[in-house]
Amino acid sequence: MAIDRTLTVAQIVLDHPECARVFQDHRIDFCCRGGVAVDEACTRVGADVAAVSSELERAVDERRGAAAPDPRSLPTAALVAEIVARHHAYLRRALPFVQPLADKVGRVHGDHDPRLRELSAAVHELADMLTPHLDEEEQVLFPALAQRDPDRALVRRELQAMHTDHLAVGAQLAKIRALASDFVTPEWACTSYRTLLSELASLEGDLLRHVHIENHVLMPRFAAPMQAA
Repeated sequence: MAIDRTLTVAQIVLDHPECARVFQDHRIDFCCRGGVAVDEACTRVGADVAAVSSELERAVDERRGAAAPDPRSLPTAALVAEIVARHHAYLRRALPFVQPLADKVGRVHGDHDPRLRELSAAVHELADMLTPHLDEEEQVLFPALAQRDPDRALVRRELQAMHTDHLAVGAQLAKIRALASDFVTPEWACTSYRTLLSELASLEGDLLRHVHIENHVLMPRFAAPMQAA
């Protein structure tokens, strides 16, 4: 299947969720900076447009026929419940596991590769960003969105805060990926090190999809999409 390269990368992921992994692998932001076409997105990160397009088409072809729920079809209450049950719950499980693992790898292998100590600190910084963010959404934003007549000022303020947080999280994910050498494990890595990189790659993938759904499905129901420069 040919991918329409005039569509934004965010729209492509909405239509074909399986394309998210391709963009993730090429460091193409389909969440907070997803309002650009494939060609421009590739140019920004120095990726080969033809190669990325081929990977996108292959991902769609391989996925064809498989049932995939479309978040755009869910009513707001169900969409919010899905975000909390799937993505928030995942983070609340994953972060307490990956933080001590990052500490262990940094402590054991930090002399061999000092970036691993930086990686450990960066993982803790990400958790410090996300924990209050999840609480704020669950306790303030999501209940406000569920009201029949939402407080527009409150919703606008909370959506702006959500978007600002998303930008910070995106930057932190990029920092973690760089410190983790794109999650490629060196030959000398122990089991803990390999597990850490695998967990971080999975965390990045889930978090990118999480932010994408909030930015491009949930937010537009209540406000104009906010786009990063």
